[in-house]
Amino acid sequence: MSLNGNKISALIITYNEMGYIQKCVDSVDFADEIIVVDSYSTDGTYEYLHKHPKVKVIQRPFKNFTDQKCYTLEQASNDWVLFLDADEVIPENLKNEICATVENPKEGVAFWFYRKFMFQNERLRFSGWQTDKNYRLFRKSKAKFCDKRIVHETLNVNGKSGILKEKMIHYSYKNYKGYRSKMLRYGQLKAKEAFLKEKRFNYLKLFIKPSWKFFNDYIIRLGILDGRKGITICYLSALGEVERFRELKRLEKQPKLIYTLSTP
Repeated sequence: MSLNGNKISALIITYNEMGYIQKCVDSVDFADEIIVVDSYSTDGTYEYLHKHPKVKVIQRPFKNFTDQKCYTLEQASNDWVLFLDADEVIPENLKNEICATVENPKEGVAFWFYRKFMFQNERLRFSGWQTDKNYRLFRKSKAKFCDKRIVHETLNVNGKSGILKEKMIHYSYKNYKGYRSKMLRYGQLKAKEAFLKEKRFNYLKLFIKPSWKFFNDYIIRLGILDGRKGITICYLSALGEVERFRELKRLEKQPKLIYTLSTP
């Protein structure tokens, strides 16, 4: 879909995303190209994408999120980029707002999206997720990922930013086991990031940080109003903090190894 000559590239990174990727790809079928970089999935994700008539899929080893997204961004043929996670979906109203935004580029060069967090097939309204937003639509020529982050990557923008009104849907929680694994993985990557910044482990933070994370999300950010879903999400978020400090302690015993693994 070319809008005033402004074409859109939809970009996605994947690893074992069957059950999510179909909805994600279908929701961006309005883009002029869909590029997916897959980290050698073993669950059929790559085979599904390879057969999809509108998708260009590339397999590439995963180092960290920023490295993989920087590579994926380089593959885009168009200046306007819509960058999604494989568990995110663009609903119809947001699709229309994206098209209108790209059609009138004077409004800005990068745009934040608010997200509706889905706990399986039910919306999670609180638990720290109510203000969650990320850059998802931007001009490739005006933005790049910060190379000092390897998880929860940050976009450096040269120009005006905006926020779209409509929300995207985030199907992050499929089941307890999957979400727990995701939180542990994020914790490990945060530890690597912290280690490269020469931060060090201490037992006081191991106790305080996870406890504060749970209290903040469950009480202050009203996770208690999400019922059992809130307890589960807030607990697993705190568990990710525990894993961050455990991993940081382990990494201090093998500094040369971690530097090799984390540096592109």
